[in-house]
Amino acid sequence: MIKFEHTIFALPFALIGALLAGPGIPTGNQILWIIAAMVGARSAAMTFNRIVDFRYDRLNPRTDRRALPAGNLSMSFAIVFTTLMSGLFIFSAAELNTLCFYLSFPTLALLFFYSYTKRFTALSHVVLGLAIGLAPLAAWLSIRGEFAWAPILLSAAVMFWVAGFDIIYALQDMEFDRKHSLFSVPARLGPRAALRVSSVFHIATVLLLFATAARTRLGPIAFLGIAVVAGILVWEHRIVKPEDLSRVNVAFFSMNGYVSILLLITFATDILL
Repeated sequence: MIKFEHTIFALPFALIGALLAGPGIPTGNQILWIIAAMVGARSAAMTFNRIVDFRYDRLNPRTDRRALPAGNLSMSFAIVFTTLMSGLFIFSAAELNTLCFYLSFPTLALLFFYSYTKRFTALSHVVLGLAIGLAPLAAWLSIRGEFAWAPILLSAAVMFWVAGFDIIYALQDMEFDRKHSLFSVPARLGPRAALRVSSVFHIATVLLLFATAARTRLGPIAFLGIAVVAGILVWEHRIVKPEDLSRVNVAFFSMNGYVSILLLITFATDILL
C-alpha cells in the first residue's frame, strides 16, 4: 500500500534541509529521527488518503486494484496503521526538539486535510505540494530550532515541484474527476492549459532552487545540479503531451525520483566540500 517511491520524493529534501542547517553533518541520532519522522508522516498521510478515497478508488479503473478496494488489506488494518504511523511521526518529532514536537500536530493535520481538498478546490495540487514541501523546513528546524529564509525558499521550491508533477499525474483522472464532481487543474482547465500551469510551477521551482543556493552561498556543484534538474523538468514536459498521456508514469515516478536524489547528491557534495 505504501510504495518506496512515495517517500523518495521528499526524504532527500529533508536531508538537504538538515545539511543546510549545519554547521557540520547532523549527528547520527538526528538523522535517525528525521528519517523516522519522514517515514511516519508519509505512511500516515498515504494510508489516510487511501481510507478517505476508498469509495472513489473502488470506482476508478486506474485505482481499483489498490490494496483497500481490492480487499488485500482491511479498513481496520489501515486505520490502526495510520494511528501507529502518526504516533511514530509525533514521537520522532519529540525526540528531535520541543519545537518540532509542537509543530508535529498542525503538520499532521495539514497532511490529513489534503485528502479532502479534491472535493472542493482545484488547488488541491498546491496543498499537496505544501504538505510535502514542509520536509526541508522541518528538518532545518530539527537541527536549528529556529526559522530562516533558506529552508523556506527550499520548501517553496519543493511545493511548486510537487504541485507541478501532481498536475501531470492528475491528467490520467481528468474525465473521472469531472464525472464524479472532483476538482483538479486538468478537470477544470483541460489538458493543454493544465500542462502550461505545470510548466509555470516548475519554472518557479528552478528559480527558487537557485535562490536557495545563492542564499546559502553554495558553490558550482550545487548550481550544476540545479541546471541538470531544470533539464530533467524540460524533458518531463516534452514527453507528456495533451494528446498522448502514455508516458505520465515515466515522468511522475522515474524522472521525479531522479530530481530529488540528484539534488541531494549535488547539494550534499557542495556543502561537505
